[in-house]
Amino acid sequence: MSESPSYSKKDRIDDLIERERNPHREPPVRITGLMVQYYHVCRRELWFMSRGIDIDRSTPNIQRGTHTDETSYRDSRRSFTIDGRIALDVLDDGDVMEVKVSSSLEKPPRMQLLYYLWYLDRIHGVEKSGVLAYPRERSREQVELTEDTAISVEETLDGIIDVVESDSPPPLEKKPYCDSCLYQDICWL
Repeated sequence: MSESPSYSKKDRIDDLIERERNPHREPPVRITGLMVQYYHVCRRELWFMSRGIDIDRSTPNIQRGTHTDETSYRDSRRSFTIDGRIALDVLDDGDVMEVKVSSSLEKPPRMQLLYYLWYLDRIHGVEKSGVLAYPRERSREQVELTEDTAISVEETLDGIIDVVESDSPPPLEKKPYCDSCLYQDICWL
């Protein structure tokens, strides 16, 4: 393993922002919205994904989520991919929308949406509000980037870099949703 310079969290995030703003400087880790979600669901899952160990995307759970995302609010939103890093939907009123099948896990999709708002604000200087939508539950939640939520996003980004740069996966930890995780065969061999 190569020796990396010792950064404080603030230095690391400042470096990440500077590299993301400069098209000629690659960040140490290309952080996506899915990585933010995985970090808050299971850091071990994030580590597997960062190593190119991908899940079977033809499973019913994945297909149900994809179908819900693709068919909900399609008349009132437009999709954008920004910097090859984030893929987001913007509603006709300008809010950034994240669509999920279920609200059973609240924090991961909220942090994913907050990362999109943080990325737009800190990297491109665009302030937006967010909407977290659960069409099957007929509910929506407004999500705003504040100083406190921005700090939470930056702590998440710092944590993601730690997980991805680690030589081994985080320790195995049994969680209530492990049985439905598509990486369970790898974890529990």
